[in-house]
Amino acid sequence: MSVQIDIVYKGGLSCEATHTPSKKSLITDAPLDNGGKGRTFSPTDLVGAALGACMETIIGLVAQRNNLNVEGLKIEVTKEMVADPVRRIGALKTRIIFPKGPNYTSEIKSKLEAAAKTCPVKQSLHPAINISLDFIYPN
Repeated sequence: MSVQIDIVYKGGLSCEATHTPSKKSLITDAPLDNGGKGRTFSPTDLVGAALGACMETIIGLVAQRNNLNVEGLKIEVTKEMVADPVRRIGALKTRIIFPKGPNYTSEIKSKLEAAAKTCPVKQSLHPAINISLDFIYPN
């Protein structure tokens, strides 16, 4: 399956990306440390957002299959840039915080964690990006 995304440069280091099937759009801006105004997501910020949203989606699918309600699941992604040998994403530190309520047996935890580790975005990222995963379950 393919999806077309149209991106138009708006000037001032800002772009507008449109998801053609839904006609929804978003604006990007270069970050402050790279000459932008930091008004919204930078393109590399969207990589972190895509990783977290993909993990939540895949965890949600696994939860549905196991009759588990994980509404309120929260993922925090901290993106760290590096400049050597070129400017790029160096790390995506990811905290996956599960909501209270469900019974997280060891079997369910194993399935949920495997889902996060195998999400398509994570599988698509270059191995030079350090992706750490911290799974946090309620007491």
